[in-house]
Amino acid sequence: MRLWDSVSSALRALLNNKLRSILTMLGILIGVAAVVAVLSLGRAQQALVEQSFASLGSNLIYVTPLELGIAGVGAQSTLTLQDAQAIARYAPAVGAVAPTAQTYAQVVAGSQSLSNTIIAGVAPDAEQVNNYVVAKGGFITSFDYGGISRVAVLGSEVATTLFGAMDPVGQSVRIGGRQFDVIGVLASRGIGFGTEDLEVYVPLSTFYATLASSQVGSRGSTVNMISVQAKSNSDIQSAEEQIASILRQQHGLRPAEANDFRVFSVASVADQLNRVLGIIRLVLVGIAGISLVVGGIGIMNIMLVSVTERIREIGLRKAVGAKRRDILTQFLVEAGILGLCGGALGVGVGWAIVKIMSVVATRSGFAFSVVLAAADVGLAVGVAIGIGLITGLYPAVRAARLDPIESLRHE
Repeated sequence: MRLWDSVSSALRALLNNKLRSILTMLGILIGVAAVVAVLSLGRAQQALVEQSFASLGSNLIYVTPLELGIAGVGAQSTLTLQDAQAIARYAPAVGAVAPTAQTYAQVVAGSQSLSNTIIAGVAPDAEQVNNYVVAKGGFITSFDYGGISRVAVLGSEVATTLFGAMDPVGQSVRIGGRQFDVIGVLASRGIGFGTEDLEVYVPLSTFYATLASSQVGSRGSTVNMISVQAKSNSDIQSAEEQIASILRQQHGLRPAEANDFRVFSVASVADQLNRVLGIIRLVLVGIAGISLVVGGIGIMNIMLVSVTERIREIGLRKAVGAKRRDILTQFLVEAGILGLCGGALGVGVGWAIVKIMSVVATRSGFAFSVVLAAADVGLAVGVAIGIGLITGLYPAVRAARLDPIESLRHE
C-alpha cells in the first residue's frame, strides 16, 4: 500500500468523525499555542533586555555601597568623591570615572511640581560614561562644574510633567527651594534599566554646596554610586579587580575583612538576568508541555476507540491481502495527521495570542516587537507530530496484530 493511499484513507476516516477529530486535536492545539507564545514572548523579552543594557554600554562598571537604598538613595554610603578620584588616577584599565551623589527634593516649575524627585549630582564625564543622550539643549560642562553653577538637566518624564509640550531649555525650576536654570533634557530610555527619565541632574559641586551639604564630612564628600567605563570590553575583568584593590586600600580594609562596597559590570547583570529569564521560560515551556502530553493521551484514547470500531474493516482488508505494515502505517498516519493539524492550528492561535499581548502592551506604554522564529514553529509542530506518532503507536500495533478471521466475525 502506498503512503499516499494511507494518507487518503486516514483523511477520510478523520473527516467522517469531524467533531471527534476536532476535540482530539484540542489538547495538542492548546499545548502548541502555549509553547509558541512562551518562546515568542521569551525572545522579545530577551531582545528588550539586551537593547536596554546596550544603551548603558557593554563596558560600564558600577561601584555601589554594600548597603544600597532605593534607587541608590537612602543608604549610608561608604563611597566618597576621593574614592572616584583614586580609581581614575590608579586604575590603568579604566577609561573614565563618573561619581554620582543623590538626594530627594521637590522640583517646581510654575504651577507644576514634583515631590520626592531624585536629584543627582554628577560630573561632566557622566554624559560619556553613562551614555546619556541629550534630546534638547546640552549637558553639564566643566565650566558649570567649576563655577558651581545652578544649572539642571531634566529626565524626559520630569520635563514632560513640569513643562508639557513647552521646551524646558532656558526655563527655570526650583529644586529644594533654590532656583536652577534648565540647560538640557535627556532622551527617554523607556522601561530599561535605571530611573534616568525620572531624575534631575545638577553639577556635583553645586549639589554639595546647595542641596546636600550634610554629605560633606570628615571622610570627604560621599557619593551614592561611581560609574566606571573600562577602556574596552576585554579590560572589564581587570578593571573590576583594580577597582576593588584600590578601594580596599582607600578604606583601610585588612585582608580578612570583607568589602564594604560592590563592584559589578552591566554585562554581568545582563547575563544573570538572561539566565533567570531562561529558567522561567523553561518552567513555562514545561508547564505548556503538560498540555501536549494530555493531548497525546487523547489521541491514544481516540485511536483505540477507532480500532475497536473498525475491527471488521481491518479483518476485511487483511483478508484481501493487506499486510501488517499496511494497517500499522494507516493508523500511524491518522495519529500523525491529528498531531500535525493540532500543531499547525496551535501555531496560529499562539501567534494570535502574542500579537494581542503586544498590542495591549504597546497601548499601555510598554511597547515591544515580537517575532515568530521558524525554529520555534518547527520545534512546536515537530513535537506535536512526534507525540501523535508515539501515542498512536500502541493502537496501530494493536490493529496490525488483529486476527483477520476473528475480526470478520466481530459484531
